Amino acid sequence: MRDIGGKLVIATHNPGKLREIAALMEPLGIQCVGAEELGFPEPEEIGNTFVDNADLKAREAADLSGLPALADDSGLAVDALHGMPGIFSARWAEDADGNRDWMRAMEKVWDAVQESEPDAPPAAHFVCALSLAWPNDGQTEAFEGRVDGTLIWPPRGDKGFGYDPIFVPAGRDQTFGEMDPQLKHRISHRADAFRKLVRALRT
Repeated sequence: MRDIGGKLVIATHNPGKLREIAALMEPLGIQCVGAEELGFPEPEEIGNTFVDNADLKAREAADLSGLPALADDSGLAVDALHGMPGIFSARWAEDADGNRDWMRAMEKVWDAVQESEPDAPPAAHFVCALSLAWPNDGQTEAFEGRVDGTLIWPPRGDKGFGYDPIFVPAGRDQTFGEMDPQLKHRISHRADAFRKLVRALRT
């Protein structure tokens, strides 16, 4: 893989994602700067997959900044909802004005599960696609991670973001919203994708 140097643009306007990614990149000695801090617009996510959307965001940030850029597209996939909300996870939180209310999104997911398969185990998984893009030539590399678990209600914890308070990863008894951030960074879907990215960077 091509060298990315010491500075990387993180193509997100989500402060929670920026914190997590910066923490995961810190051991590599790479300085991270967010797209929002640089004043970049948030591109419309028009891809059909997590990788499509991550590629789109990474390429735009790389071209605007002239630096390598890393984008994350992630979401919650619920078995009873045939993988939804999936790539629309953030949009399930939006109101008519485009403002995001994650409590509303969690209620929407839980209500949909109860209507669809109320007696089925609420199995779900988080998916994370990371795309690393270089400026000028459009080259990208993608890495995908996953963590399985179940949904719970009511939400628990305030340490995470998004759907974290209703997701309990397999083999654990805490939600991502209750979990110490350092533990979440080790076992999450984002951590799984990052392990693959780091292996590629080191080779």
